[in-house]
Amino acid sequence: RRIALGNIEFHYFAGYSGGVKAIMPGVSTPAAIQSNHKLMIRPEACAGRLEGNPVREDIEEAGRICPVDFILNVVLDEHKNIVKVVSGDPVAAHREGARFLDRLYTKEIQEQADIVIVSQGGAPKDLNLYQTQKALDNAKHAVKDGGIIILIGSCAEGYGERTFEDWMLHSESPDALVDRIRKEFILGGHKAAAIGMVLQRAEIYLVSHMDPAMVERSFMKPYQSAQQAFDDAIAKLGAGARVITMPYGG
Repeated sequence: RRIALGNIEFHYFAGYSGGVKAIMPGVSTPAAIQSNHKLMIRPEACAGRLEGNPVREDIEEAGRICPVDFILNVVLDEHKNIVKVVSGDPVAAHREGARFLDRLYTKEIQEQADIVIVSQGGAPKDLNLYQTQKALDNAKHAVKDGGIIILIGSCAEGYGERTFEDWMLHSESPDALVDRIRKEFILGGHKAAAIGMVLQRAEIYLVSHMDPAMVERSFMKPYQSAQQAFDDAIAKLGAGARVITMPYGG
């Protein structure tokens, strides 16, 4: 018998975590994972979407090839308390959990903002940029084209992954990051490309403990103070700029 455990939260290109994601990518080969993750550049591969999401559809196809008999998934609140448990059929139970998550966390906005202030929600999710990046992919839906995302995260461990760091430091532009992932999908590089896709639409002000020179080489503007980042964003976009805050953006 195969029993899959996990938690359900929004995932920036698989729609949601949980379900048979314990199989793909959980126990899959690197080649299989790369084949799945390269679908992330498709516009339908986004947080909160299951039907028509090519990444999720591929995950669940893997679950049919290597069947899971039973799942036990939980939904957590912002304090890491379990607020919902779903179990049973790997697809039906997962869908029930996803619907609950939507009711708990989805917030409809009337219009996109000029400035979005977003955090992963603190430790341990913001220990490095590799993990902190996830908050960007939720914030990007809330910011206007040409706007500013103020990303707040410790990133005390720096980039957090070698391939990701190499791509961020040795690419000519955000566009080059996106072009490269289309030509050669490499795990780690996909995170850099995800940042590149956000930078094609908005500026990123990164409030972190990272070396400012490294942040600038990664096409973002470095800050140590969230207040200073906000003041600079207002100075650039005007006192009437619309602002959205996302304290648990990841």
